[in-house]
Amino acid sequence: MLATLLVEILTEELPPKALRALSEVFASNLHAGLQKERFLSDASTVSAFATPRRLAALITKVDERSPDAEREVQGPAVSAPAQAVAGFARKSGTAVESLKKQQTPKGEIYVARVKTAGSALDAVLAGLTEVALKSLPIPKAMRWGSGNSQFVRPVHGLVMLHGLRVVPGSVLGAASANRTLGHRFLSVGPIALDHADQYERVLAEQGSVVANFAARRASIIKALEQAAGTGAELVAGDALFDEITALVEHPQVYAGEFGKDFLAVPQECLVLSMQQHQKYVPLRDKATGKLLPRFLFVSNISAGDPSQIIHGNEHVLRARLADAKFFYDQDRKTRLEARVPRLANVVYHNKLGSQLERVERIQLLAGKIARELGSDPLLAERAAWLAKADLLTDMVGEFPELQGTMGRYYALHDGEHKDVADAIEAHYRPRFAGDTLPQGKVATAVALAEKMDSLVGIFGIGQAPSGDKDPFALRRAALGVVRIIAEQRLSISLDALVSDAASGFSAVKLSMGEIGKIHGFMLERLRSFLREAGFKPDEIESVVGLRTDRVISAIKAVREFRSLPEAESLAMANKRIGNILRQQNYDGIGTIQDSLLIEPAERALHDEIQRLSPRVDASLKREDFKDALCALASLKSLVDTLFDKVLVNTEDQQLRRNRLALLAELSAFMNQVADISKLAA
Repeated sequence: MLATLLVEILTEELPPKALRALSEVFASNLHAGLQKERFLSDASTVSAFATPRRLAALITKVDERSPDAEREVQGPAVSAPAQAVAGFARKSGTAVESLKKQQTPKGEIYVARVKTAGSALDAVLAGLTEVALKSLPIPKAMRWGSGNSQFVRPVHGLVMLHGLRVVPGSVLGAASANRTLGHRFLSVGPIALDHADQYERVLAEQGSVVANFAARRASIIKALEQAAGTGAELVAGDALFDEITALVEHPQVYAGEFGKDFLAVPQECLVLSMQQHQKYVPLRDKATGKLLPRFLFVSNISAGDPSQIIHGNEHVLRARLADAKFFYDQDRKTRLEARVPRLANVVYHNKLGSQLERVERIQLLAGKIARELGSDPLLAERAAWLAKADLLTDMVGEFPELQGTMGRYYALHDGEHKDVADAIEAHYRPRFAGDTLPQGKVATAVALAEKMDSLVGIFGIGQAPSGDKDPFALRRAALGVVRIIAEQRLSISLDALVSDAASGFSAVKLSMGEIGKIHGFMLERLRSFLREAGFKPDEIESVVGLRTDRVISAIKAVREFRSLPEAESLAMANKRIGNILRQQNYDGIGTIQDSLLIEPAERALHDEIQRLSPRVDASLKREDFKDALCALASLKSLVDTLFDKVLVNTEDQQLRRNRLALLAELSAFMNQVADISKLAA
């Protein structure tokens, strides 16, 4: 008999930040388990439900008994002793005469068809439910009562209902029943479920619970938007909406206000105070983008007169904002530069010294990078010197997420140059995938220096990422460096950055091999970045093998070059040239002697290179890599003629060396943008 199956676990309040994932994984796991045991039809569907005190899954068209199945079991070889064959037949529950023969790559073997009897849902459902719960992404399980059961929160109830029928069984110490619980205060009491299909409707009508997480979330957002009004917008992201949804079963939206004097505090502080501590939704003026002295919150109860609820929440928020204002006022009494010496008392890493020592390294490196970028090194060094000072402020102590952000506010208050203040805020960027990059050369220099110091230092003490372990977020730092260089099209190479960063360490001395490992680690991030950007592997290798600066411009030029009809032939020729030079162990010493260019084909090629050089040089100077590569097209016929008419490996040593020099000149000329030999099939 096919019927809808409901499995609900009643618990104490579940972790709000994990609730959505827990419910979706539980429903998916249970569905997969039933499917594996052949209880589902092709038309079966699964729905996940989650509230602060329950996880539930509703699966349609579930059979009360799985069908019998038949499968093939491979046995011994046909040439095996009769006793072994008889033993296999006996184990498979069949006669030797019923065994079939089957040809395999290893020879002919016996095969038995074994029938497996179906299972009753009553016999397996509790076990499948336990398996589904045990594989949930729970960071830490807990015990309760006198039993040995473990789960993220104590379990107090279990519903396993197949259509009209209660499926017997016990999960995590709770026995199955058809009774569930509604809202703690608004429910009529324990709720009896007559049919699994009634679950969502009965919980809403009798229990005042919106059980569907997605529906509850959508209703909360709609109510928040209505309460905000036409001139305001919500200051909230998906994570906050998920957390609010996970905290309530019967959502009701209310609006509150706070004093306008608090708006003098940076709005990032106010937003964090409201969102992080209280799970409130701040409001922003759509026209100006400025924070409004209003906020919205979602309550788990409805009240005829909500004034008491609103005043209580306003009172709590007022205290939070007063703390933020106090921190902000106190912090501004001490200049950032006065805090820097105290960084000597803050350990960065016990093998890498204090934060002050780190700041000194970043300062030197930022100045060097700024010079390479054509920026003001003094501004970059000043920004680097002040970049970590806000770690010692009260505001960042309360809200670590504001490091950098508060440094910018305090730097502007101290009268620092705007570029310095902006660089303090931006030097952490990009902080995550898709985050904005630092803007301006000063900020870029400090951001690169900070990330390179982390990479080189942590690698230097033997703490490189291993497998999925990356406690110091070095992959993120490396990808940040790659993104900054690639997306901002900077003329700065990764190997130079690694070497410059390594030279700043006194406590850690890196060998050339270790520096090479760091460089290779960053190249892998660069390859990954270019793959995600949609470039082909050979295009990536043609560029990454030759350069790590201006990679986006170069690889786009490579993509356009390879569309030319001459590209494939030139790539093959370039590959052939490389092979010849390697086979002849050409050392690259010496110049081409015109008097030894005795064959018309080699002289014509040399002359064409000389003719094209000014154009290619000009293209490279203005970074028109496409034109530099496309200029190579005219070389195709001359290169083909050279290989047809000229013997490079001649017995005349002078001619041979001159021709190798010509090939080396041609290779260098062709590979100024990318190693086009990588494009050869």
